[in-house]
Amino acid sequence: MKSLISLWSCMANELAIRCCTSATRDITTVTRRTEHEGLSFLAITLADFGKVIQKWLDQGFVVPSDCPSFRKGSRSGLPVFLQGFLGRVFDPVSGVLLDEPDIEAIIAIRQLTLSIGKIALPSDPRQGVRTGVVSPSRERRAMSEYIQCENEVKVADSLLDPQYLAEFKEMSAMLFGDFFSKVDRDIYWGRHVGKHGPGAVADKLTSNGKWNLRTWPARLQRVFPADEFLIPNHHFDDELGQELDFVEPGAEIPVRVITVPKTLKTPRIIAIEPTAMQFAQQSILAVMRSALLEDGFLSSAIGIDDQTPNQEMACQGSLSGDLATLDLSEASDRVSNQHVRAMMEDYSHLHEAVQSSRSRKADVPGHGVIRLAKFASMGSALCFPVEAMVFLTVVFLGIQRELGTTLTRDEILSYRGKVRVFGDDIIVPRDYVLSVVDELSAFGHKVNVDKSFWTGRFRESCGKEYFDGHDVSIVRVRRVLPTQRQDAAGVNSAVKLRNLAYWQGLWKTACWLDNYLVKLLGVFPNVAPTSPLLGRESALGYQFQRLHPNHQGPLTRGYFLVAKPPPDFLEGVGALTKCLNMESPSYEDKFLELKEDRPMLIADSDDNRHLERTGRPKHVNIMLGWRPPF
Repeated sequence: MKSLISLWSCMANELAIRCCTSATRDITTVTRRTEHEGLSFLAITLADFGKVIQKWLDQGFVVPSDCPSFRKGSRSGLPVFLQGFLGRVFDPVSGVLLDEPDIEAIIAIRQLTLSIGKIALPSDPRQGVRTGVVSPSRERRAMSEYIQCENEVKVADSLLDPQYLAEFKEMSAMLFGDFFSKVDRDIYWGRHVGKHGPGAVADKLTSNGKWNLRTWPARLQRVFPADEFLIPNHHFDDELGQELDFVEPGAEIPVRVITVPKTLKTPRIIAIEPTAMQFAQQSILAVMRSALLEDGFLSSAIGIDDQTPNQEMACQGSLSGDLATLDLSEASDRVSNQHVRAMMEDYSHLHEAVQSSRSRKADVPGHGVIRLAKFASMGSALCFPVEAMVFLTVVFLGIQRELGTTLTRDEILSYRGKVRVFGDDIIVPRDYVLSVVDELSAFGHKVNVDKSFWTGRFRESCGKEYFDGHDVSIVRVRRVLPTQRQDAAGVNSAVKLRNLAYWQGLWKTACWLDNYLVKLLGVFPNVAPTSPLLGRESALGYQFQRLHPNHQGPLTRGYFLVAKPPPDFLEGVGALTKCLNMESPSYEDKFLELKEDRPMLIADSDDNRHLERTGRPKHVNIMLGWRPPF
């Protein structure tokens, strides 16, 4: 706790110097309130204040009542806290956004309020919110909200005008007709190949154990015949065939709903899919992804694993004001399966494949097993691309409704570079934003107004924020600072934080972290960004102490991470099936890596031994040794 306060104080002083103001009273406030309220002040109260300031930047004026946690100045319309920075962005008396606000002050305000908002902490029910742990009551509330969201999807389905659903189907056919036809053909000709990811599954099989799967849902059999998907070389062995257990729909394993860290205030909810469903979903995903990349317009309108176009469009929107950035709340959980069925029902093979591989029930802690109206929660391999297709369709329905005329294919193509969807991050032309928001609401989606921007010069998309064309993104503290060098993940996170602060220009903060890490590790060399060593990055380059005796390459002494996959022996038919199906990492895993900012771990493993060891490492070790500094 004290280390985080010291880190925040160092950042505040450095940013105050850059903005020609003082942060002494702000530091006193943070120290006092953190000691009284615990880490929740830094991670929740400050973060909420930062979100309010983003809203003020967008609307162009201060509303003091938006932040009741901070006292308003007696002679000023601004809060007393961070007033030295706020006064360089908003008029101190009227609270109106200045014509030329100080960009450095905007960055400073965002850095000081939002940098600790997404800190991840281990869950310990014996410790309350004062230590920063997500309390059991918040987890129970998250599950109740999951159930409430499910009920709202059902209500939205019943209230949706049939004419709207007909227009939705017509628009999706115009957008995705060629794409769906290609995927439909690939599934008809059996070009879809199953794949297992490294993540957990509802039936709790190990990574290699998934390849010995012998339980198969009966409704998968028509599109995903077990003799082709579970047995290699399309050869159905009689003995193996007798081992297969075909499960009827009523006996299927439901998805397992769990919480994973998101913020201290609210955990993220995901659903762990059964092995067979995930295996089938991955096969559809592969052909979808291939078809999507071949379509020039769709590949520009729907993001797959490259967030850069969204970020560039957000920058453009902040400068010109022509583009709006929208963010959806509970995006995955509000996509109705009825809408997905309407999109794909004219493509029989695709429709049957998607519906048969969709889990129909979920096991929700505290609420039992429920039947799902949503298409899928985050955790399904098809959740991310399918929700993007639904959102893109609704966006163009909103544009069409605003224009008051039916869009043609050529008119839709003219919006290339103006409309883009990446997950729940949506970019649309500002002139149509209100109609798009109304259309999204009509289809049961909820626009997060606190993270959607279109009136001012502030824009945010895919983790990057811009104001008037300037990048005002910040460096985030992802974990508490480590107190022992054995805390490998904590050390790795602290090193990343130090290097991000350095390249962001927070050199005094980086120096503070240098001193902290040198004291903790003893050895903290200068290294290149590509080095396996945990070290400080610098514009001055790397350092080395000696040459490799055989390769004559430079070596530096430092700490590095070792993560060994757990033992998981696989042989026989399962081993052969895995070797024949091995491909690149799944799209789902790429998406989770992008969204969660997981720490990079250096695996001490040999791909040639994947039949002996595989899966996500259970333990990460930190070791001292000689490695290349580049």
